Amino acid sequence: MSHFPYLTVLTAAPLVGAAAVALLPKDKPELAKRVALGWSVLILALGVGLWTQFKPDGDRFQLKDSWTWIPQWGAKFTFAVDGIALVMIALIALLVPLVILASWHDAENSKRSVPAYFALLLALECTMIGVFAAQDVFLFYVFFEVMLVPMYFLIGSYGGKNKQYAAVKFFLYSLLGGLFMLAALVGLWVLGGQTFDWQTLVNADFSTNTERWLFLGFFVAFAIKAPFFPFHTWLPDAGGAAPAGAAALLVGVLDKVGTFGILRYCLPLFPNASKHFAWLGLALALVGIIYGALVAIGQKDLKRLVSYTSIAHFGFIGIGIFAFTTQAGTGAVLYMVNHGLATGLLFLVVGMLVARRGSALVTDFGGAGKLMPVLAGVFFIAGLASLALPGTSPFVSEFLVLIGTFTVNKTVAIIATAGIILAAGYVLWMIQRTTQGTPNPQLAEIKAMGRDLSVREAVVVAPLIALILLFGFYPKPLTDVINPAVKATMQDVGKQDPKPNVGTVEAGK
Repeated sequence: MSHFPYLTVLTAAPLVGAAAVALLPKDKPELAKRVALGWSVLILALGVGLWTQFKPDGDRFQLKDSWTWIPQWGAKFTFAVDGIALVMIALIALLVPLVILASWHDAENSKRSVPAYFALLLALECTMIGVFAAQDVFLFYVFFEVMLVPMYFLIGSYGGKNKQYAAVKFFLYSLLGGLFMLAALVGLWVLGGQTFDWQTLVNADFSTNTERWLFLGFFVAFAIKAPFFPFHTWLPDAGGAAPAGAAALLVGVLDKVGTFGILRYCLPLFPNASKHFAWLGLALALVGIIYGALVAIGQKDLKRLVSYTSIAHFGFIGIGIFAFTTQAGTGAVLYMVNHGLATGLLFLVVGMLVARRGSALVTDFGGAGKLMPVLAGVFFIAGLASLALPGTSPFVSEFLVLIGTFTVNKTVAIIATAGIILAAGYVLWMIQRTTQGTPNPQLAEIKAMGRDLSVREAVVVAPLIALILLFGFYPKPLTDVINPAVKATMQDVGKQDPKPNVGTVEAGK
C-alpha cells in the first residue's frame, strides 16, 4: 500500500472523534460542540484530499486499502471507491459539519447529554462512510447493520413527538431487511467460493434459481432501506420524529445506501436476476413516485411532508437504475447526490422554522414570509430545488433519468413525468400555506425577537444553495466521475445503450 490510506482514515477518524466528544464533561456543552465541529471539518478536508486523488479516467476501483480480518471466512477489511461511492462519501463529508452547525442548540432542550448527541452524529458519519467505502461484502453488511445504532439513539433520545415509536419502527424495519441480506449473504459465501471478495463474487457462476433467490434477499434489504413502496412506512415516522439535523442525514444520505446497494451488489453480482426482476423494480419505483407525491399533498406536518416527497424522489432513482442505460444510471446516481443537497437543505430550513415556532404543523405558520423574509426566501429556494426547477441540480438528474428511460421504455418515462406535475403541487402549496397569506398572530413574537436567518444559519445554508445552483448549470465535475462507474456497472449486467435511430434522418436526405 503505497498511497496514503484515505479511506481507512476517513472511516476511522469520525469514530475517534465520537469517542473524544463523548468523554467530554456534560457540563461543558459548548466545548463538545466546538470539538465535534472542528473534527468534522478535518474530515471534510480529508474528503477533499480523497477527491483530488481519484482519477476519473483511471481504474474502476481506486485508493484501495486491505487488511486480513477473518481468514477462516475469507473476510477482509477492504476499502475502495469507484465514482459512485466517491460522490456519496463527498456528500457525507460536506453535510455532517453543516448538520452539526445547524444542530447547535437541538440537544439543549432534550434533557439528554449534549456531548452524546454530537458524538452520535460523528459515529453515524463513521458508519456512513464505511458502508460506501467497503468493497468486501461482509464488511459492507457489518456497516449496513451498525449504522442503525447511532440513528436509533438520535431519534429515540433526541427526537420529538412519538420518538420512541418512530425509533423502534425504524430499527425493526431495517433489522428485518438486514436479516434478508444475512440469509442471502450466507448463501453467497457458500455457493460463491467461500469468499466475500467483491471481484471474485462478480465472476462467480450461479444457477438461475439460486441467483434469483440471492438477488431477492439483497433487493428486499435495499428496498426497505431506500425505501421503495411498499416498504416505506417507517420513513415518515422517523423523519417526522428525528431532530432536523439527523433527519437531513437520514433522508439525504442514509437512505441512499439502499439504491447504492442495488447498483454495487444486486446488478453486478446477479446480472441475469437483475434483468429478470427489472419489471418489479420499475413497478415499485413508479408507484412510489405517484403515491409519495399524492400523500405528500395532504400532509399537515412539514417534516412528514418532506419525508413523503423523498419517497417520490427515490422512485426516480429506481427508474434510472432499472432502465439499464448509462444515461439513466448516471442520472440516478446524480439524483442521489442532488437529492441529498436539496432535501438536506429543505430539512435543515424546516428545522429552523420549527425551532422558532415550536411546532411543525403547517397551520401554525402562515404569513411567515412577511415576518422572516430571508429565511422564507431560503425555504422557497429549497422548495424549488426539491421540485427540480430548471437551473437547480435536481433538474439535471431528473432530466437524465427520464431521457435515458424514454429511449428504452417510453411508457415508464411518460408515467413518471406525472410525478413532476405533482411535485410542483405539493411544494408550492407547502410554501404558500407556510410563508404567504395573513401572518399568524402567534408569529408576532418571533418578529419582535428579530429571529430571521442568523449568521450561523446563513453559514449552514449558503454552501448548499451554491452547490445546488452550480451543479444545476455545470454538473460536469460530478458526471465525469460518475459516468465511468455507471458504464462499468451496465457492462456487468450485460446491457448496452440503444443506438440512435438514424433511419428517419437518412430517409430525409
